[in-house]
Amino acid sequence: MHTRITKIDRDKPELLEIQCHSVSEEVREIVAFVKSRQGQLTGIADERQYEISISDIFYIESVDNKAFIYTKSKVYETRQKLYELEEMLSKKHFLRVSKSTLLNLMKVSAIKPALNSRFTAVLQSGEQVVITRKYVPALKKALKGDS
Repeated sequence: MHTRITKIDRDKPELLEIQCHSVSEEVREIVAFVKSRQGQLTGIADERQYEISISDIFYIESVDNKAFIYTKSKVYETRQKLYELEEMLSKKHFLRVSKSTLLNLMKVSAIKPALNSRFTAVLQSGEQVVITRKYVPALKKALKGDS
């Protein structure tokens, strides 16, 4: 199978085209993955409202009953509750890793053991997120590719 990427002007809509002899399970998985990365959340920063692409989010954390969306360069507040975000993002490679944190598994560069049966996720940004022991089994299952 060959892959070709063509850069286009910003005024043209982006398009992903798959040309195949038959629609195999592999093709279905590719399509499902692409669809899972689409979407946006609304966040507030500097008294302005922003649309944040789900693929730009590293993790979401709840602090003092407020949810915060962390991207590579900015932190946004959202009015949504963590459990609502968890439900909405569960099919988009996000996983609850502690009572107060949802992690985008696509932004993890490494996972290492920590103290007391915990793990630490090292993100592509260099930040580290603690995975509490209660959520380690779900993490292992997600990393194996189980639903």
